[in-house]
Amino acid sequence: MIVNVIGAGLAGCEAAWALARYGINVRLYEMKPEKYSPAHKYSGFAELVCSNSLKAARLESAAGLLKAEMEMLGSLTVPCAKENSVEAGGALAVDRERFSDCVTGRIKNCELIEVVGGEVTKIPEGVTIIATGPLTSGAMAEEIRSLCGERLSFYDAAAPIVTFESLDKEKVFFASRYDRGDADYINCPMNKEEYTAFYRALITAEKVQLKDFETHPFSVYEGCMPIEELASRGEDTMRFGPMKPVGIIDERTGRRPYAVVQLRRENREATLFNLVGFQTNLKFGEQKRVFSMIPGLENAEFMRYGVMHRNTFINSPVLLDRYFSMRSKPEIFFAGQITGVEGYMESAASGIIAGTAAARRILGLEPIVLPEDTMLGALSSYISDPFNDGKFQPMGANMGILPDIGVRIKDKKERYGAYANRAVASLKKELERAGVND
Repeated sequence: MIVNVIGAGLAGCEAAWALARYGINVRLYEMKPEKYSPAHKYSGFAELVCSNSLKAARLESAAGLLKAEMEMLGSLTVPCAKENSVEAGGALAVDRERFSDCVTGRIKNCELIEVVGGEVTKIPEGVTIIATGPLTSGAMAEEIRSLCGERLSFYDAAAPIVTFESLDKEKVFFASRYDRGDADYINCPMNKEEYTAFYRALITAEKVQLKDFETHPFSVYEGCMPIEELASRGEDTMRFGPMKPVGIIDERTGRRPYAVVQLRRENREATLFNLVGFQTNLKFGEQKRVFSMIPGLENAEFMRYGVMHRNTFINSPVLLDRYFSMRSKPEIFFAGQITGVEGYMESAASGIIAGTAAARRILGLEPIVLPEDTMLGALSSYISDPFNDGKFQPMGANMGILPDIGVRIKDKKERYGAYANRAVASLKKELERAGVND
């Protein structure tokens, strides 16, 4: 038997890898490089189009716990990320191209995975995992719409990237918030007058007018709110968001700035940095004008301007079970952001779940029942819970979706550590029951 996987993004690659680990032949469809979505530029698989950060690495965090659980299930992307990481304090950030090349190489070198190029316009017969992503193109989007009966849309945005060489080193400084990890973030401090001028320029800057806006209602997912939309909610909103100065001390003055813009390393060589939290839909010329008002960025060279693009996700609580399989058509699975999981690693994780479930079903093995006190189990439960019908919104990994630990622990790090240890123990026990070896 051959299982079809449509899309070689994070989710599709993980799904194909999981199937191959069980000895299942896979036909992996990918339309690049013949055709690109509006946001994709690189020919490799598992391309990261927004941030290059895969969030926190420490186990006692939601993102760190998720990655640890993924590795327990044989993840492809987590090891590739670690092998191609760049310094980012306590976060796991990667060199985009090297990470993509690593994933691509391992997929193409797997004898059980056949890569088929070109756009897929119809859902193939047989067991199929649809991992076409939040930017699913034309005909396939209509196929999914016909299959699912409905869809929801929201808009996502990507932040600009500048060169390190072009920054004014006299005005910026390296530091991580609360001194966590190494001082890998570049900080651009602002006083009140600088911040006020920046705020006023930002809220009056000209935005790109998207044609879809004219005919389709839209909403912006809170986790990827464009900076200008955030600013429009009030003058101090950014200072409680991506420009918060809490935990940052400028050693040159010994004081905390009024506001701060942080830049995070984009590649291993540290020649490129992205503006953290500065996803935007401003016109390119306006981005250059307004963001150059940030201290240290007056002469910044922008290697990529921010862009805004449409994301689409299905009504998973009605359509999918906890294994990401369709309730009405069990041979069809979905994986990735199109299911409503939000985030790079969350998308990859859903691919592992779907691929593993499909493989075990084909081989007549009992399914791995992910415990709800694990991050993987909590996410799969969230996207498949009929209670969420009518109010379903994307969800990323967070400690709030885990069941209560049952013990009062005041210290946050200690409390999250307890959640993480419980999750790892629960998943290990379930994998032993299911006969899964490391």
